[in-house]
Amino acid sequence: MKGLRSLILMLVLLLAGVAAAQWLASEHAGDLGQVLIRAGGYDISASLPGAVIALLLAALLLWLLVQLLALPFRAWGRHRRKRARARLVEGLELLHGGHWQRAGKLLERAAEDADVATVARLGAIRAADGRGEAAAAQAQLSVLETHNPAAAALMRAERALAAGQPETAIAALDATAAQPLPPRGLVLRSQALALAGRAGEAYGLLGPMRQQQAHPSARLPEEERRLATAALLEADDANLLAERWEALPKPLRADAAVVSAYAERAAALRWDDAATHSLEHAIESQWDEGLVAQYGRLTVDKLDSRRASAQRWLQQHPDSPALLLTLARLARLQGQWPQAQDFLHRALRQGAGSEAWEELGHGHASAGEDLLARRSYANALAARRGEAVQPLEDSAAPPEEVGVIVERDAHGLPRLRE
Repeated sequence: MKGLRSLILMLVLLLAGVAAAQWLASEHAGDLGQVLIRAGGYDISASLPGAVIALLLAALLLWLLVQLLALPFRAWGRHRRKRARARLVEGLELLHGGHWQRAGKLLERAAEDADVATVARLGAIRAADGRGEAAAAQAQLSVLETHNPAAAALMRAERALAAGQPETAIAALDATAAQPLPPRGLVLRSQALALAGRAGEAYGLLGPMRQQQAHPSARLPEEERRLATAALLEADDANLLAERWEALPKPLRADAAVVSAYAERAAALRWDDAATHSLEHAIESQWDEGLVAQYGRLTVDKLDSRRASAQRWLQQHPDSPALLLTLARLARLQGQWPQAQDFLHRALRQGAGSEAWEELGHGHASAGEDLLARRSYANALAARRGEAVQPLEDSAAPPEEVGVIVERDAHGLPRLRE
């Protein structure tokens, strides 16, 4: 189709030229005016339309001459670009295969072409890093910075993160030449802020990352959960903790991991009510064994109210190992070791595992039962490793000594079964 269009255009121009020549040859052409040129004793006379057409033809011939003279240079330039692209493709394939030396040479030569220089230098930097030549990578990065500062900033940030230097990565991405940050830059800055202990700022980047689709839609909720959890754990005072908690969307405040982080930090800041109430609300809204276990591990007071809540939950979840373990911890902290021991035995029968054995060891140690404490701790290690646990006492020992459930009266004394 392109050749046909060119042929039609040439025919149209030829017809137009023939028509113009016939018109110029007629006597009416001079009615528009005459042009007289006198130079070197010669007089040249022509009609005004003829003079204009002659100038146009002269300009066309000059343009054709320039094109002919530039043709070898254009051909050489096309050859260089084609060769540079071939080197780029081959170099990237070698880079992907881990042929660092060959890939680096090809990419450095491909970078001589301005059209592919950025991509080629980025590949050359990765090849130099693969070879372990930091000086060569830095040299390529310095050259790239003069031609494409934004791409160089992203590469500096990526290399700084790989080296465990988040502050350097943040400085590179905050440079004026790197603005506005592309989606990849937002992701790198979020990672750098989180590693630098500034997860609160990283959480603020979620909006721009969502708008620019920096993360897949399926991954964004997990990233939001991770940054929210880290931001809560980094809060250094109760006011900041409350501010960040209230800023979270409602579904996130019901997430088990986020609630756990909030309760943990609130307890560390001695904000007991916030720690306990957040866990209680989350547990009552949606049962979670991990939150129940954390409820018993909280380093806060309010033992009576916490145990009352746990006893209430026990009516609905009598076989929950985490709840039985929580009740055992609270009972032991209240000085009621016999009741705590009963809860622990029940928890072990429900598969509580190493935590229950460790708590049993704490209880026996506080009761002065060193042998049982040592065996409980040994069982905790064995359960954590997936090994078989051993009975606390010989088979000839009384039932309450070998880890079976013993019925007790209201005063905690063992009672024989009928």
